[in-house]
Amino acid sequence: MNNVNDNAGAGLKRQIGLGTSIILVIANMIGTGIFTTSGFIIESLQDPKALLICWIIGGVFALSGALCYGELGSIFPRAGGEYVFLKECFGERLGFLSGWISLIVGFSAPIAASSIAFSKYFFNSVFESKGLQVQDSLLLANAPSVLAIGIILLFSFVHCYSVSIGSRVQNALTGFKICLILCFVVAGFLYGKGSMSHFSIEFDPTILTSGGFATSLIFISFAYSGWNAAAYMGGEIKNPSKNIPLSLFIGTVVVICLYLLLNLLYVYALSLNSMSGKLEIGAVAAAGLFGPNVGRFFSGAVTICLLSVVSAMIMAGPRVYYAMAKDGLFFNLFSRLTKTQRVPAYAIILQALIAIIMVITSSFDKLLLYIGFTLSIFAVLTVLGLMYLRARMPDSKQTYKTFGYPVTPLIFILGNMWIIIFCVKENPIVTFYGALTIISGLIFYFIFKRRQERGD
Repeated sequence: MNNVNDNAGAGLKRQIGLGTSIILVIANMIGTGIFTTSGFIIESLQDPKALLICWIIGGVFALSGALCYGELGSIFPRAGGEYVFLKECFGERLGFLSGWISLIVGFSAPIAASSIAFSKYFFNSVFESKGLQVQDSLLLANAPSVLAIGIILLFSFVHCYSVSIGSRVQNALTGFKICLILCFVVAGFLYGKGSMSHFSIEFDPTILTSGGFATSLIFISFAYSGWNAAAYMGGEIKNPSKNIPLSLFIGTVVVICLYLLLNLLYVYALSLNSMSGKLEIGAVAAAGLFGPNVGRFFSGAVTICLLSVVSAMIMAGPRVYYAMAKDGLFFNLFSRLTKTQRVPAYAIILQALIAIIMVITSSFDKLLLYIGFTLSIFAVLTVLGLMYLRARMPDSKQTYKTFGYPVTPLIFILGNMWIIIFCVKENPIVTFYGALTIISGLIFYFIFKRRQERGD
């Protein structure tokens, strides 16, 4: 790591172009969710058509959010994402809470979930191909967690060292990920041993109003999370008033299309019973289409895809904690940048430590529900902030304005409120942990505010 410069005034450098911004959005979105959640969703819904409708609706919500965040990013082109948006719209208390949620739920928890998924796919492709089971020995039983922790540490070091090197690594991993998905989809439909009969189950429209459908949207909201990634890097993106909205829109549309293609392929490849409850759904589908050897190869390829999302989140998240510390609402240590590359290294290290704790202590499915529920609350508040700004400044002349306003933000708000209400009803324990995280954030806010008032 480079020596840290204490001079807070030097700030971040605008060194990220439109292409890398789009790739950052795609990399943040395509990862753990699409390769792991469809099995859980089909187990709940028991209907392939409902599964596809669920992914379409989740995509509409994500695109609506991206269009709204694009306008906020063009107004406030600074590092921090929701922290900056909510602070400017509703005051620093709510801004701090969103930053706190970003630290615990927005990035550290998804980094943990993605690294766990990475290790699951890795061991499926490497050890089980040799006839070994992870449970066969105490050493192998603990190996997935050790590997997940190692990946977090590796990419945290890369992004501490240099933004440019980290960006090149990110671009290469994301390019591989997109090519893998496209090759998998084309080869699966042309040469795979699937069946269109898997789509023939009679569709029951009442399932769309069920608690199971709303809970499934929580899993899908996790899979689509990352559509706002470029907003966190606002202080380092060139021409931000144009490139932030463009990158959010283009990246989200690309991912929606890829997700729908993958889920169509999953259903084509597997019967309802074969899909139901499977964590490594991508590897299971590949094995069903091409045989077990290809399934293991696909597991190995997916591990590289999951590296991309771990890397992207490690890159984006610390900009939030950096912005909070610069405003005096977090420990000053995390506002420091490395001397030569201007990277918030201490913030990256903090995030890594929290993610490692979550790898050790949390189960995968509970992490997904916890992430989806808590992030939905603050995303809704952020889009409400946009509507508040529009009402307060109706004649503002910023470069980009949300397409379809006010319908677009209302779709996002109402859709996410539906998810939140059903999550409270169906998953009270997860709701409790989400509420506990918010309460702990309030406690820390008053602690930092008191320190700020005392001039500490």
